[in-house]
Amino acid sequence: MPTAQDRPLRRDAQLNRDRIVSAAGEVFARRGLAGTFHNVADEAGVGLGTVYRRFPTKEQLVEAVYRQHLAGLVATAEAALRAPTGWDGLVDVLTTAARLHASDQGLRDVALARGHRPEAFREFGDRMEPLLRDLVERARTEGSLRPDVTAEDLPVVMAMISELALHADPVRPGLHTRYLALVLDGLRAPATTPLGDPLTRTELDAVAENWLPALEPREDAG
Repeated sequence: MPTAQDRPLRRDAQLNRDRIVSAAGEVFARRGLAGTFHNVADEAGVGLGTVYRRFPTKEQLVEAVYRQHLAGLVATAEAALRAPTGWDGLVDVLTTAARLHASDQGLRDVALARGHRPEAFREFGDRMEPLLRDLVERARTEGSLRPDVTAEDLPVVMAMISELALHADPVRPGLHTRYLALVLDGLRAPATTPLGDPLTRTELDAVAENWLPALEPREDAG
């Protein structure tokens, strides 16, 4: 049976919904997932209750804002597998992700959150992770990527660069690209300094949970 969320909206209700989604995109881009429904309501110029009528949970609002963005990241990774070399593909993915994460903290939070990513975006992880593994394996096999780098290292690298961009790009737009170039040089073969034991999947989930904000509990709409 269709739910209230599935039924077509009246024109005025659709305009309200679009305004809320647009406002949420602005709030999450600036504040990340730490942005609240109060922030969204203020940005949209509507009451808090109006936001909750359209989006009863924050997860639903985050999904409305970012589903297409995440699909674009998957498409970038798929295209990277068709690049002339594995290294070219890896650089394309890291450069594109760094640029997008630098301009949108919310996208960074959703894309890198892993273990506490909203349920609606688990599909993104299921599609993205095998693509990253294939990219890493291709680059290692051709000898361009140092052999001790794993796919689990890539989200950590992206979290480091996007965190830097958060603080550095307001000082000089695009400053994060300087340090992305340094990181890319560090990923290249041959390796000169051992990295130690690789990160496990469980450890990566724990790092993401400690680093990135989870969705917050429902706020009081009263």
